[in-house]
Order: sequence, then C-alpha cells, then structure tokens
Amino acid sequence: MSEARDDIVKAVIYPSIGIARVGNAPAGYVVGPEVTSPKPLVADTAPGKNPYRDAEGRLYPQAARFRIYGVNAAGAIVKELTAPGAGADIAWTVHLANKKAAWYEFQIALDIPEAASADPSTLRNPDVEDRGSLVLDAGAHTLRAGQGSGPVEMVAGRFMHQGEPVYLGKMWCEGDARLLVTGGRGKSASYDGKPATTFANNNGWHDDVSDGPVTATVSYGGVALPVTPSWLVVAPPDYGPQCKSVRTLWDLMRDVAIQTGALIAPLRPSFTYDIYPVFERLTRLQWVNAGFAAGFGWNAGYDFTRADWIERLNDPAAANQETRRVLKNSFRNDTVDAWSPVPWPWVYGDAMSLPTPETPRAFSSLSVTQLTMLEQWTAGDFEDDWGKVPVYTEFDQVPLAEQGDMLTRAALEFCLADAFHPGCEMTWPVRTPSMFMEPFRFGHAPVGWVEPNLGTTLTSLNVMVINGPLYRQVPGGISRWMAVPWQTDTASCQSGYVKSYDPNLPTFWPARVPNQVMTREKYAVVMNPEASPQDRLAAFAIRSSWLDPLGTGSYVEQINNMIKGFDHMGVVEVNPGPADAEGKALFPSVIQVEDQHVPIESTNETVTRLAAHGAGPGVRPDLSGIDKVHRFPHGLRR
Repeated sequence: MSEARDDIVKAVIYPSIGIARVGNAPAGYVVGPEVTSPKPLVADTAPGKNPYRDAEGRLYPQAARFRIYGVNAAGAIVKELTAPGAGADIAWTVHLANKKAAWYEFQIALDIPEAASADPSTLRNPDVEDRGSLVLDAGAHTLRAGQGSGPVEMVAGRFMHQGEPVYLGKMWCEGDARLLVTGGRGKSASYDGKPATTFANNNGWHDDVSDGPVTATVSYGGVALPVTPSWLVVAPPDYGPQCKSVRTLWDLMRDVAIQTGALIAPLRPSFTYDIYPVFERLTRLQWVNAGFAAGFGWNAGYDFTRADWIERLNDPAAANQETRRVLKNSFRNDTVDAWSPVPWPWVYGDAMSLPTPETPRAFSSLSVTQLTMLEQWTAGDFEDDWGKVPVYTEFDQVPLAEQGDMLTRAALEFCLADAFHPGCEMTWPVRTPSMFMEPFRFGHAPVGWVEPNLGTTLTSLNVMVINGPLYRQVPGGISRWMAVPWQTDTASCQSGYVKSYDPNLPTFWPARVPNQVMTREKYAVVMNPEASPQDRLAAFAIRSSWLDPLGTGSYVEQINNMIKGFDHMGVVEVNPGPADAEGKALFPSVIQVEDQHVPIESTNETVTRLAAHGAGPGVRPDLSGIDKVHRFPHGLRR
C-alpha cells in the first residue's frame, strides 16, 4: 500500500478506549496491555525489583498509551502518524473529570427488569446545594507532541471547597509523539472525616479515578486532517494482571455492535480467537479463585490448557461433536436456565442478591455472540486454526493494518463485563448502543453541553431520555456510575457468600479482585526440591484469602483499611514452576503467586467507629449481611 500523503484522508486515535489505573508510587509506571496475549512482567524476588511496585512497595500506576494513525478513504490504516520520524504535527488534548459525588447512587443496573424491585437511585450527597462543589474537573489540557514533551499535570479543584486540590493524572510524550496518560494516586477521603460504611454510596467521600475525552489536532504534509477522537477511563488497580474474565468488556462491546448491525459477525468463528479464549480463561482463573482451581486448574478434569484438551477442542470431527455439545451446554443460557449457580462461568450476575432471586440474571452468562459461536463450534462449523494463525505477544509483531484494532481489544480484554454490580472499570451503560459513535468508541458531547436535568431520582425510564446520560458523553460521564470510593466496593467483592453451597463459588471479579491466592510462603515449598512430593503438592493446593490484609475486624473496619492501604494488597504475578525433574512432572511450568500479604494496621479512629457485621478474633467477618448483596429488600416483583 502506498504511503503517499494523498492516501491519508483522516487521522484516528487508538485505542478507541484507553485504560489507565491508579497507583500511589510517586515515580515510575507500567504501560497497559497493547496486545491480547502480552508477555508477563516476570516477578523478581530481589528487594526493589518487583515489576508492579517501587522500592517502598507502592503500586505503580498503569499508563494508557495513545497513537494516531492515518487512514485512507476506505478506513484502512496507511501509516502511524505518531511514530518516530512520521512527520506529523500533533497537539494532544485530554480532559479528565470525576463526577461521582454529584451523580446518583448505584443500586442496581437500570437496564434489567429487576431494577423495579431495587431501592431507588437517588442523588448522592442530596443535602449539598452547591452541586458544583462535588465535581472534580481538571479541565482540558493540551500538549504539543514531540520527544520529551510534558509532563502536564491535570489537577481539579478542592472537593467541597476543602482540603487540597485533587490530582487526577498527568500526560506526556517520551521518545516519540505517542501520548502517555496516568491517572490519580488512589487517594480517597471524606471532607468531614466520617468513615465509609457501605460498598458504593458513601456520602461526603471522593476518590481520584476519572475519565474523559482524548482528542488531537493533526497536520500532515501541511494539511490539517479530521481526527476521530478517543476516550480515557482511569480505573482501580489490576491485582490479577495476567487473568481475564470469561466475558470481557471487549466481548460485551463487540456483542453490542453485532446485535445492532454496526459490526458483522465472522461467517465462521476462529477457534484461536473466538472459541478457545473462553475455555482458557476458565483455567487461568485458577490463580485467583480456589473453586476455579479445583474445577479447571492444573490437572483438574477441565484443565483446558492441557495439550490434549486443546487438540480435542480444535478438532471439528463428528467424533468430537458430543464433547463439544456437552461443554457448550455447560455454559449458562438465560433462555433455558433458571437461577441455579451450577452453569458456567460461576460468576455472579447483575441481579445478584441474597437470598438468590428467581432470575437467571442472578448469575452471569456469555454474550449472545459468544453463545452463537459456541453453537457453530458444536456443529463443527468453525476454523480449526490452532497453530495456523498468529498469537501476538509483543506489539511490534502486529501488522500495521491490524494495530489499531489490537490496541483497542487489548485494553478492553483486561476489563470486566460481569457483574455490573457496579463493576471495576465501567458499568452497565456501556452496553447501551446509543453510547457509541461507532463500535468500541464512545460518542463525545459538544464542549459546553448541558445535560437534561433528571431530577432527584434516576429511574429505568428517565435514564433513557434522548440526549441524556446514555448518549454522547461528557468528561466524567463513564466513571460517575461507579462506587465512591472505589476501595469500598473492591473490599466488598468476595466469593461464596452462601457458604452452605460453596465457600469459594460463585465469585464476583477474581480476574481483577482476587479471592484465594497462592502466597510466597507456599510457593517456596513448591519450589523446594528437598521437600517431599506430598508436602509440595499440599502447598500447591492451599490458597489463602486475598483479603486477609484487611484484618478480621468488622466490615466497616475492613473497607476503611482498604482505603488506607490498597497498596498492601497482593498483585498476582507470573513465576516459574519447579526446575527439578520431579517438580516438572508434578507442577505447571508457570505458577501465579501473590507478591505480598502485608496486614494493614487499623487506625484508632477507624476502630472506634466500627459498625455491625463484626467477627471474633482471627475470624473473617461474614459479609452475607452487607447491603451489596441485598438489592431487593422487599423481594423480587412479579
């Protein structure tokens, strides 16, 4: 393809949705995934060599990296305009805002029928008349792209006109014109000093996650090009960076686009790209949930990473059809399944509540597109392309024409689509077609746009108003639906709330918020060739609660400990398996291990303000009574 200037008619920013994540390390960062199968940051046990932390143990923020591509009239990529020596004149603009405290409470996803049975979503901080004092808006900041440009800090005002200005992030370029953006430092606080008491709607509180448009002006060869903009979402940390949810945010947004006709589904699904990832993710979750380890983990009956399983799954022969059918029927299908927790993927759904409501949406299911592809796979109507198509582990391997879509898919595949309760990075509005200007790309409201006044209560009806919050987006429009502060929701998301069924299953978000993990102490036993095989196997089988550092006090103490010490929580890293001959036979070649398990010491102020749901010494509190898992206080309406 020619790279002449005349071929380029437009500039497009990728990824179409970039994901940054908060971190409290004052220097350093990691870049978010740019391919769907990235090489892991290998763990190093030497002091100060942790790939996710600085020498003091503070978490590095995750930066989103944006690139601009020149495309031709057919929309095909011709050239990366932000590459070194590309010759384009570029100015980047980022506008971040946090509007959580001025928005409505999260009670439940408002686009499901069960919303009629939940408590109403009223305004947060309803007694605050000056609603602008609840908004943290850093404004638009522009950076002329080039080597060593920036950094430009993006700082909002003071929350409730008190305290220090709130830092929302920074933007800069390094050795090229590509834009790097990091978000806040994970600092959450209440203006009146009161402790947080609930999972999502803590009045008087703010955090420093945010979101907003990423735009640019581009001139190439002396000609100004129209630019298709992007969006940045700043999210909580990723504590399981090599794990993916069974249904990712990319899967969900792809399904939205296919169901509305904005995208065309492939005629035949690819085993490598469409089918196998569903099964592989089930097995990879063994490192963050003990139930998945037992069902899908190393040497379990459904260890889908075993070579014999992959060969069988990739074989379209009629002899394997019954196996394919049985596996396909193991996944939840809302049209035939009720509210049993048994169908895969063993993840809570948008209508999760206790006791379990009589709706299949109490638990998650795959997307319509995924289920349709599994039907085709069952019939043998798929591309048996394992080992025949590339799986990229580094961005430089990706052909130019595919780079834009890869950047978007990589960012969104490491985000969660289940359960929107409310979620980790984004929540239920992102499955609304009117949110998008094109697949995977949010629409942008005009500068100065004033949204309709929806009153004091948000309902399933008024939220759908034309040009309302489910249409073109304003800065802060994505993150405002999430929990405030984010730490209280993260600390509330566990697994196996009904212990009489299973203490580990179902689960909420183990790919981002682990449940049960291998500690470094148990890993040391596994790796010790002098230990007996029995002791090594026993150590491998033991998983510890990821939430242990929060202590054994009350629920209120735990969520406030998370606010105080979110960096104490372990990051699940990739480590090598045993090198000795016997160890190789007994254990996988790579093992994911929590990097630390450091208790958070409660402050006296927090301890004196404890609420209900306490526990005895050394016993984790029972969270089956918290409001997060009681969405239908008056029962489910019929």
